[in-house]
Amino acid sequence: MNKIRKAVIPAAGFGTRFLPQTKAMPKEMLPIVDKPVIQYVVEEAVASGIEDIVIVTGALKRAIEDHFDTINAELLRNLENGGKHELIEEVKKISEMANFIYVRQKGPYGNGTPILAAEPIIENESFAVLWGDEFIYAKPPRLAQMIKVYEKYGGIVISGVRIEKKEDLKRYGIADIEKVAGRVYKIKSIVEKPDPSLAPSNLATHGGYILPPEIFKALRTIKPGKSGEIWLVDAINLLKEQGMPVYAVEIENGKYYDTGNKIEYMKTVVELALEHKDINGEFRRFLKDLKL
Repeated sequence: MNKIRKAVIPAAGFGTRFLPQTKAMPKEMLPIVDKPVIQYVVEEAVASGIEDIVIVTGALKRAIEDHFDTINAELLRNLENGGKHELIEEVKKISEMANFIYVRQKGPYGNGTPILAAEPIIENESFAVLWGDEFIYAKPPRLAQMIKVYEKYGGIVISGVRIEKKEDLKRYGIADIEKVAGRVYKIKSIVEKPDPSLAPSNLATHGGYILPPEIFKALRTIKPGKSGEIWLVDAINLLKEQGMPVYAVEIENGKYYDTGNKIEYMKTVVELALEHKDINGEFRRFLKDLKL
């Protein structure tokens, strides 16, 4: 097994659920107080030991590249003239967190397509995948917990979160599982967005993956699935049928933030604003004064 050094972050979606906001702005750049969603994702990867961040982009995604680029001279002069040295250091750190590589997505719709687009960079090694419009806040980081499981068991590792509301099961890939040890489960199958009454468990295998290089051949082999799209879960199931073990790790001390839809995005902003050291006190008082 190779050390997990690379993480792929798909960020090519249109963000239609946030129109018109996302007409010219990537949904991954929507702010959570003072940082965009995708920065939380990158910070998790870096905190887990990732060195190379491969961001798969599409049209109108230039803002993502600009955000992780070196601080521009005009902004630097403005901050220096204002004596805002702490902000200078904070902004500089963004581009220095990792080695950033950008790839344009090509091919059919589906969440498997951006993975395939990263193949020339990943080559013949296992790698991580984290979606660019959601994150799990955990201590230790979600991906670090997954890497630990990968180093012990190998195969494919997927992060798991328990879905408390039965009606929400239809929003995720739900795993049929058998316990291995502690919070680690072997996955017998994954059902993508099942009817809640037919879901095999309430463990959503979602958000984070450690995948072997064999996933690329599997993605090229499978036929388009639901809605005519190329689904990553179909390629994972194919590898499983060929003998590749697939594990789920239920993330410890984790909170899942789904910022891909409006209501969950707003909940995330409010919750993290209440934890932000610069504004939490005043914001909390504001919320308490609202006549709801």
